[in-house]
Amino acid sequence: MAQLRPANIGHGVHVRTLFSGISRGTERLVLSGEVPETERDRMRAPFQEGDFPFPVKYGYANVGLVTEGALAGRHVFALFPHQTEFRLSDDALIALPNALPPERAIMAANMETALNILWDSGAGAGDRIAIVGGGLVGLLTAYLAARLPGSEVTVIDPLPDRAAIARALGCAFAAPDDATGDRDVVIHTSASQAGLGLALSLAGPQATVAEASWHGTQQVALPLGGAFHSRRLRIVSTQVGSIPPDRAPRWTYRRRLTKALDLLCDARLDTLISGQTAFADLPGAYPGILADPATLCHRIAY
Repeated sequence: MAQLRPANIGHGVHVRTLFSGISRGTERLVLSGEVPETERDRMRAPFQEGDFPFPVKYGYANVGLVTEGALAGRHVFALFPHQTEFRLSDDALIALPNALPPERAIMAANMETALNILWDSGAGAGDRIAIVGGGLVGLLTAYLAARLPGSEVTVIDPLPDRAAIARALGCAFAAPDDATGDRDVVIHTSASQAGLGLALSLAGPQATVAEASWHGTQQVALPLGGAFHSRRLRIVSTQVGSIPPDRAPRWTYRRRLTKALDLLCDARLDTLISGQTAFADLPGAYPGILADPATLCHRIAY
């Protein structure tokens, strides 16, 4: 796999990678060549090498140890691909909170996405919230939503193994056929047409459905007949590449990512690490990890 070759790039301080995380949804689309030509510039990872389609050096969940400079000896997070070592400027590195183990910090970019989704959804205290799709981003979003005072959060997923994880994070769980509607906010993260149709059916009158899935080159048909208009439903897109307009005057990308690291300081979130592979074994294991629906956050150890 060409994108996994170790190399140093640019200038800055030296970082030795300890762990990185596989973001299954996005990396699966990258591996399968499903990044549309119109989105290839926008979908570049911050320190990607090469151009789409695959193979490219991709990834954005790197936790390492700084070996020199003002941050020497500190564990840091960087939006950097799967790579054994690299150089980046200090302003591209964020030191981990003391309470956050580096093994868990690989979920920072996913937690940042979850935070942005919650903002875009408009969910508030006391709301009945459904999360359709119990993958990594869906479960992290559910975890944040369940911390809203008085909220009632249900994770909906066809995999029964997700039930125990959802409950450990403070949420209820339902299989798709058992999900009930009249929700104030519905957040869709399953990246499937069926999931989005279910999300619309669960929304109460004048409720918001936040579409957090990215479907790549796939076309999705929406059931916009029936009661869609009479219930005055709203579908809003959410994407971590930009900060919601009502927060943009105050929030920077660095502030948002720093907050995501703070939000990971909860040992319950270790249940979202679904496996670990040594970096040397990754070329052979990578396609299987991405194809397995049981994968949540897969950790790579260096």
